[in-house]
Amino acid sequence: MSDGRQRTLSTSGESLYQVLSLEKGCSHDDIRKSYRKLALRFHPDKNPENPEAAEKFKELNSAHAVLSDLTKRNIYDSYGSLGLYVAQQFGEDNVNTYFMLSTWWAKGLFLVCGVLTGFYCCCCLCCCCNCCCGKLKPTPTSEGAGPDYVSPDDLEEELRNNPDYDVEAPIVQQPTNAGEKTQLITDGHRRYGDTYT
Repeated sequence: MSDGRQRTLSTSGESLYQVLSLEKGCSHDDIRKSYRKLALRFHPDKNPENPEAAEKFKELNSAHAVLSDLTKRNIYDSYGSLGLYVAQQFGEDNVNTYFMLSTWWAKGLFLVCGVLTGFYCCCCLCCCCNCCCGKLKPTPTSEGAGPDYVSPDDLEEELRNNPDYDVEAPIVQQPTNAGEKTQLITDGHRRYGDTYT
């Protein structure tokens, strides 16, 4: 990164181990020891005049951050820096799914399904019996089956002709269900310490 170019994403998963001067199958303790030793050597406070040491220290920190986390380390060991990029974009749980769908056979299966179904258009071979814009929808055979849509004018006409529904008469009475009686305090005076009964 010090030469101004952006690194390409690899699938080998070895460069972070090389930054820490380790082999790929090393233990967690080896990673920790190597990071501490190299971090002390390249720390910016110990090398204030050297900008390359500060850049190396940043690389050490990013390598340690990935390799010390077990999930990220497993992704890096399996898929390299491309796997870490995919985990950052789609989540760590979706890395395996992404790489499975990126294989040649998954792409081929997608293409074959597209050809068989007419390139995924409305009239696919799998479910066109009832959904092709209503063209193949079965007609209702029962007697009581009416139209699904009722116009507002027909609905108003039905309400006007219904004798039980009188729109013009306002409600002028209160409900008559007054079976519940409330009992107020009899003498109107309460004293401190009295209880309600």
